[in-house]
Amino acid sequence: LSLKAQPMIAISPARVVLTAELMGGANDYEEYYCPAVVWAWGDGTESENSTDCAPYEPGKSEIKRRFTVQHVFNRQGMYRVTFRLKRHDKAVGFATVNVQIRPGLREGGQ
Repeated sequence: LSLKAQPMIAISPARVVLTAELMGGANDYEEYYCPAVVWAWGDGTESENSTDCAPYEPGKSEIKRRFTVQHVFNRQGMYRVTFRLKRHDKAVGFATVNVQIRPGLREGGQ
Protein backbone atom coordinates (compact mmCIF):
# COMPACT_ATOMS: atom_id res chain seq x y z
CA LEU A 1 0.00 0.00 0.00
CA SER A 2 1.42 3.40 -0.86
CA LEU A 3 0.28 6.91 -0.13
CA LYS A 4 1.11 8.89 -3.25
CA ALA A 5 2.30 12.11 -1.73
CA GLN A 6 5.68 13.49 -0.88
CA PRO A 7 5.99 15.44 2.34
CA MET A 8 4.20 18.64 1.40
CA ILE A 9 4.35 22.27 2.39
CA ALA A 10 1.37 24.61 2.02
CA ILE A 11 0.19 28.00 3.30
CA SER A 12 -2.83 28.14 5.64
CA PRO A 13 -5.65 27.81 5.07
CA ALA A 14 -4.64 24.91 2.83
CA ARG A 15 -6.85 22.48 0.94
CA VAL A 16 -4.85 19.26 0.58
CA VAL A 17 -5.81 16.42 -1.76
CA LEU A 18 -4.28 13.00 -1.04
CA THR A 19 -4.53 9.70 -2.89
CA ALA A 20 -3.68 6.30 -1.41
CA GLU A 21 -3.22 3.51 -3.92
CA LEU A 22 -3.01 -0.28 -3.53
CA MET A 23 -0.12 -1.55 -5.62
CA GLY A 24 0.35 -5.14 -6.82
CA GLY A 25 -1.58 -8.24 -5.88
CA ALA A 26 -4.68 -9.80 -7.38
CA ASN A 27 -7.70 -7.67 -8.32
CA ASP A 28 -9.99 -9.99 -6.38
CA TYR A 29 -7.97 -10.23 -3.15
CA GLU A 30 -10.60 -10.85 -0.47
CA GLU A 31 -8.66 -9.17 2.36
CA TYR A 32 -8.95 -5.80 0.55
CA TYR A 33 -12.49 -6.22 -0.76
CA CYS A 34 -14.94 -3.57 0.46
CA PRO A 35 -12.89 -2.02 3.28
CA ALA A 36 -13.74 0.93 5.48
CA VAL A 37 -11.38 3.86 4.89
CA VAL A 38 -10.11 6.05 7.74
CA TRP A 39 -8.03 9.22 7.32
CA ALA A 40 -6.60 10.66 10.57
CA TRP A 41 -5.50 14.20 9.81
CA GLY A 42 -3.11 14.82 12.70
CA ASP A 43 -5.16 17.86 13.75
CA GLY A 44 -7.53 15.94 16.00
CA THR A 45 -10.03 15.12 13.24
CA GLU A 46 -10.75 11.96 11.25
CA SER A 47 -12.69 11.12 8.12
CA GLU A 48 -14.16 7.63 7.80
CA ASN A 49 -16.31 6.06 5.15
CA SER A 50 -17.49 2.63 4.17
CA THR A 51 -19.42 1.27 1.26
CA ASP A 52 -22.18 -1.30 0.97
CA CYS A 53 -20.85 -4.01 -1.31
CA ALA A 54 -22.21 -7.18 -2.82
CA PRO A 55 -20.97 -10.36 -1.11
CA TYR A 56 -17.41 -11.32 -2.09
CA GLU A 57 -17.10 -13.78 -5.01
CA PRO A 58 -13.64 -15.24 -5.78
CA GLY A 59 -12.48 -14.41 -9.31
CA LYS A 60 -15.39 -12.00 -9.82
CA SER A 61 -15.30 -9.32 -7.10
CA GLU A 62 -12.77 -6.55 -7.77
CA ILE A 63 -11.02 -4.50 -5.13
CA LYS A 64 -10.88 -0.73 -5.21
CA ARG A 65 -7.28 0.44 -5.65
CA ARG A 66 -7.44 4.25 -5.33
CA PHE A 67 -8.78 6.29 -2.43
CA THR A 68 -8.75 10.08 -2.83
CA VAL A 69 -9.80 12.62 -0.23
CA GLN A 70 -9.38 16.30 0.53
CA HIS A 71 -9.01 18.16 3.82
CA VAL A 72 -8.56 21.79 4.83
CA PHE A 73 -5.88 22.69 7.37
CA ASN A 74 -6.70 26.08 8.90
CA ARG A 75 -3.67 26.46 11.18
CA GLN A 76 0.07 26.29 10.78
CA GLY A 77 1.89 23.20 12.04
CA MET A 78 3.37 19.86 11.08
CA TYR A 79 0.70 17.20 10.63
CA ARG A 80 1.17 13.44 10.23
CA VAL A 81 -1.70 12.18 8.09
CA THR A 82 -2.53 8.49 8.49
CA PHE A 83 -4.52 6.38 6.03
CA ARG A 84 -6.00 3.05 7.17
CA LEU A 85 -8.01 0.37 5.43
CA LYS A 86 -10.16 -1.68 7.79
CA ARG A 87 -12.04 -4.89 7.11
CA HIS A 88 -14.50 -5.57 9.88
CA ASP A 89 -12.46 -4.38 12.91
CA LYS A 90 -9.08 -5.45 11.52
CA ALA A 91 -6.63 -3.00 9.92
CA VAL A 92 -5.50 -4.45 6.56
CA GLY A 93 -3.56 -1.48 5.18
CA PHE A 94 -1.73 1.54 6.56
CA ALA A 95 0.24 4.50 5.18
CA THR A 96 1.35 7.94 6.41
CA VAL A 97 2.57 11.25 5.01
CA ASN A 98 3.74 14.48 6.66
CA VAL A 99 2.11 17.80 5.77
CA GLN A 100 3.66 21.10 6.86
CA ILE A 101 1.36 24.11 6.95
CA ARG A 102 3.00 27.51 7.14
CA PRO A 103 1.21 30.61 8.45
CA GLY A 104 -0.94 32.50 5.98
CA LEU A 105 -2.06 36.11 6.08
CA ARG A 106 -4.76 35.33 8.65
CA GLU A 107 -2.11 34.01 11.05
CA GLY A 108 0.31 36.91 10.63
CA GLY A 109 2.37 35.53 7.73
CA GLN A 110 3.97 37.94 5.31
